[in-house]
Amino acid sequence: MPDLPRPRDTGAADEGRPDSGAPSSPGGQGAPPRQVSVPAYEIATFEAIFSQSSMGLFLADADLRLFRVNEHFARVYGRPAEDYAGRAPHDFLPRVEADRLTAALRQVLDSGEPVLDMQVVGSSPVHRGRRRFSVSLYRLHDTDGAVIGVAGVATDVTTAQRAEREAAHTRRDLALLNEAGARIGNSLDLETTARQLLDVAVPHFCDLAAVDLYKALVSGDEDPVGTGDGSAELRRVAGASAVSGGPEELGGDEGDGAVQVGAVHRYPFGSVAAKALRTGQVQSVSTPDGGDEQPDMADGSAGGVVRSTLVVPMVGRDTVLGVVHFSRAKGSEPFGERDVALAAELTARAAVCIDNARLYRREHERALLLQRSLLPPGNPEAAGLDIACRYLPGNAAAEVGGDWFDVIDLPGHRTALVVGDVMGRGLRAAVAMGELRTAVRTLALLDLEPAEVLSQLDEIARGLSDPSVGRSRRAKDRDADDLAEVYLATCVYAVYDAVTRRVTIANAGHLPPVVLQPGDQALMLDVPHGLPLGVGGEPFEEVDVELPDGALLALYTDGLVESRHHALDEGLEALRDALTGAALPLEDACDHVLAELDTQHGEDDVALLMARVRGLPADAVGDWTLPPQGQSVAQARELARARLEGWGLSELVDTTELLVSELVTNALRHGKGDIRLRLLLDRTLVCEVWDSGLVQPRRRRARDTDEGGRGLQLVSLLSRSWGSRRTPYGKTVWFELNLPDGQSKAPDLAEALLSMY
Repeated sequence: MPDLPRPRDTGAADEGRPDSGAPSSPGGQGAPPRQVSVPAYEIATFEAIFSQSSMGLFLADADLRLFRVNEHFARVYGRPAEDYAGRAPHDFLPRVEADRLTAALRQVLDSGEPVLDMQVVGSSPVHRGRRRFSVSLYRLHDTDGAVIGVAGVATDVTTAQRAEREAAHTRRDLALLNEAGARIGNSLDLETTARQLLDVAVPHFCDLAAVDLYKALVSGDEDPVGTGDGSAELRRVAGASAVSGGPEELGGDEGDGAVQVGAVHRYPFGSVAAKALRTGQVQSVSTPDGGDEQPDMADGSAGGVVRSTLVVPMVGRDTVLGVVHFSRAKGSEPFGERDVALAAELTARAAVCIDNARLYRREHERALLLQRSLLPPGNPEAAGLDIACRYLPGNAAAEVGGDWFDVIDLPGHRTALVVGDVMGRGLRAAVAMGELRTAVRTLALLDLEPAEVLSQLDEIARGLSDPSVGRSRRAKDRDADDLAEVYLATCVYAVYDAVTRRVTIANAGHLPPVVLQPGDQALMLDVPHGLPLGVGGEPFEEVDVELPDGALLALYTDGLVESRHHALDEGLEALRDALTGAALPLEDACDHVLAELDTQHGEDDVALLMARVRGLPADAVGDWTLPPQGQSVAQARELARARLEGWGLSELVDTTELLVSELVTNALRHGKGDIRLRLLLDRTLVCEVWDSGLVQPRRRRARDTDEGGRGLQLVSLLSRSWGSRRTPYGKTVWFELNLPDGQSKAPDLAEALLSMY
């Protein structure tokens, strides 16, 4: 071991000390100190630093054995400083770390190049757990330059590195939360929001993850909360994995650990996931690294892949929506308390967005349901007409705007065709459209003439436009102008008679219908234009047009032909050209018109209603005039029987005879003039009895002692529908019967008669 000089071994140093015995000067002041040599100062400095430094200092000889350590180094390893003399690194460090330090000492000793900030891990009896030291090594030389050993400086950096690691974790957490705030919640779709959560979490926070939502929530039920024990059905809506063995390895129901994305499953009552759903608290599942024990698949962990799992309930507005699994694979650091808090925060942010998406989906579906109810079915049927229709809302967010069309069955195999356009767009216009459409249907069922229907509808629209009806004063002041504009509308109303093949049309400020007759060019019908609904002041006119079989009638709204890019006349001409070249089946003709015209501009709603005429053939109509005599009742029965047998409808003979007798008898008793009997065969059988009386029949419930008054009640019981309507020369009473389909049973006449008593 080298013989390093000590301060007490140097005479020059003793001579320079105040207590060296030198005489004092008068006045109590010592004599000026003698000149001290530089080596003495160097040695004194070394001793002061070595003994008082807060860092661990040690000296090793050429054999790499310690021959001196300071007190701080000795305290770290729990032995007196003198006990370290002659010891090697293997005596106080783990084998691997000792080998590293020994190799570094040898390198410095041989090369002379210092080693700086070498990280060494060891243990200390003073502190619990592993400690990390930063060691720097320097080669020592004597005064002649000969290598005599290595000096080392060891600093405990455990706390500093822990703080740095905590700071790094904090930065990572903040970065994840910042990314979550930027990426999660950009969509109001449940599945998209769930995937956004996993895109943030994998692989920065965990190695694999999955999101399960209650099935009722995904399907849009009103109450998404499952059973209180957490074992309700859930749907896996998203999964992500950065390791082999993807999120489907995160198990679900009993007996089957594999759950694919989109699958419906449930968690057993005793599983960790079910407990998280019940309690709303984060649950943790861990497997000792390298151990043989595997977590239960029902706990949501994949035993072959996962080391640690956090099962986090997704809670939005105090409602449990589902559960999220965050898992780290074997070889990764297990989840800690900080990770639990971060997982809960990420899930909470996603839960708010998913709950918003749930509420939006519910309200959106309600709005769409309401809007869809404002339009007729997609494939309306009509007697003597083939119908095709298209509707394109101007606003992609809504399925219905201010445009509407309707197909209304009227008595006598007649059909009302309606197309209208409320000024304005969006939901407000859709609400106004719904009110007007309902009014149109009500007026149509009264069997008024088209011009009279529009007149009554104009009165209704003006009433709806008046903000003073049923509104508060504040609402009147705020919405007066808006309401007056919303309830201005245009409308064309046409009634087609399948027997006469005539269509009666009235117009309220709408674009004229287009007619295409076989072998001819498409033409605009010359229909009086009229004023829009809600304006008032002018009567509406109507025109009659006879259409041959195969003729095409097109009703439409201005969104089909009007655009800011061209004049209205150009759009109308393009519509005529498209219809002229549409010698196609009706549905294909509809698509052809929409393809030829610019309907994707999004400037306005588009409604198109096309009808191809196929009138009732002559042999499908029976029409007779009977004198106002008692014998006419029997004659009417005979005519009806003969015609039904000719049509092959023997099953309806008895019912028809009975009901025809009732209606003809009523016409004789309460009507005037000749009686007209008409039978019409199309999708149903219609029977009409005409007379010149103006008094409308009214069904009443007869008392047990009454001898009459049950005729119309019997008609109501045995027919599909019945009614009466005014005509220019009196009234018509009618009933309708379903045609036999070989499955439904004909009504029992005896039972119907007995039910009236």
